[in-house]
Amino acid sequence: MNDHFLRERFADHQRTNNLPSPRLIAEWLEGLLQFLFPEYSPVRFATERAFRLHYQTNDLKLVTILDGLHEDLPNTAEHIRRTFEDQLPEIYARLREDGEAILAGDPAALTLTEVISTYPGFYALAVHRIAHALCGLGVPLVPRMLSEIAHSKTGVEIHPKASIGHRFCIDHGTGIVIGETVNIGDDVKMYQGVTLGALSVRKDMARTKRHPTIEDGVVIYAGATILGGDTVIGAGSIIGGNTWLVKSVPPNSRIYYNWRASEPGAE
Repeated sequence: MNDHFLRERFADHQRTNNLPSPRLIAEWLEGLLQFLFPEYSPVRFATERAFRLHYQTNDLKLVTILDGLHEDLPNTAEHIRRTFEDQLPEIYARLREDGEAILAGDPAALTLTEVISTYPGFYALAVHRIAHALCGLGVPLVPRMLSEIAHSKTGVEIHPKASIGHRFCIDHGTGIVIGETVNIGDDVKMYQGVTLGALSVRKDMARTKRHPTIEDGVVIYAGATILGGDTVIGAGSIIGGNTWLVKSVPPNSRIYYNWRASEPGAE
């Protein structure tokens, strides 16, 4: 092998010495999900002490991950760890609401345990709410790595900075894309293949609102595409399958794809 090329690659490895280990991040995430939901846990605990020790051991992995990023953190690793831990009850409560919403919204779902154990939409949401909390604490890179773990497992791609309200229901989920500056309200239901994206991918728009806002109680059916930072889907609206939208619609709209006219129609 070319010696100069080898030295350059070694220098790259030295440059990234402080990057968190993808394997360690994946292990921490799975351990945290197992702590929150016994449906994910391969371990059955005989005592509360054993349960506490198991969680504390997993918690040390987060400390290791954050310590490696210390130069890029807005606060100490320990402060971020404690703050994140304080947020876990709220994250758990939100996820219970999400699971109940999926259970209520899918006739095929029989129990909450089934939703948590088998529904890719719930898993993707669980990872998103964890990643979103870390984003809010200023942790770099790790939230994106978490979101890509969920993406690779479920086919659901949610940017960790996207804001998602209470009782979000993802049905099926494969192919859903939710962009960085999306705002989703409460009681929204979304089917597979939906894209909430940007009209433009110009780099100079990086710090602007590029993705749509979905207000409370909206239902978006499979294959719909909604684009643009100024696009607002009004509360209570229903967006039909395969619809393409680049402009706002008022509350309680019914938008559907008019295949004869090759453009969206409205009721």
